[in-house]
Amino acid sequence: MSHVPDFSIAVAHLPALLQGAAVTLGVSLASIVAGLGVGMAVCLCRISRRRPLAWAARAFISALRGIPILVLLLIVFYMLPLAGIELPPVAAAIIALSLNSGAFQAEIYRGGFASIPPGQAEAARALGMGEGRILRRILIPQVLVRVLPSLVNELIMLLKNSSLTSAITVVELLRASQQVVAATYRPTEIYLTAALLYVVMSTGLSALGGMVRARLAGRGRVTA
Repeated sequence: MSHVPDFSIAVAHLPALLQGAAVTLGVSLASIVAGLGVGMAVCLCRISRRRPLAWAARAFISALRGIPILVLLLIVFYMLPLAGIELPPVAAAIIALSLNSGAFQAEIYRGGFASIPPGQAEAARALGMGEGRILRRILIPQVLVRVLPSLVNELIMLLKNSSLTSAITVVELLRASQQVVAATYRPTEIYLTAALLYVVMSTGLSALGGMVRARLAGRGRVTA
């Protein structure tokens, strides 16, 4: 039976939805940061002249980009305990999402490295700088700045994909919404409110990324 939408119900349960949104945002941010480390390590292996490392990185990227995120979440959550590794749902979610994001970030960073003129590294080598120092002081900072828009897009994708973590009992925004719907029987109001919260978070992260990039551009650290 249809009913007239009553968003006062959503307002009354807004604290529970906001708590779920906070979990969504926290899991997404933790996953993008952990994915940064995974992605950079995989990227450096991918562009390495050592063939075994390059092959292993290509295999990792292909595998992790090919496995659906939901399947990866279930593997991490249910398979690791079989190996004696017990993880809370949030930790399992962050591990799975960071592995998935790391595979995509690796290709983002590879494009960033390819955009840097090779003469910079050659000049640094001529000055006697080691490869590790060249990466830390010259190349990686430039790569991170150049790929910032792509990283923001990846973060927004993680934010949306985090809804899948409800399958492993993480009480993020979607699962919190489902719990409220089960108690109120008002799916229209609750899910529309949840959708609005997703839009607000995505828009806010996009705006924040734009502000950071504009600030870096003002300091002359962003090139076209």
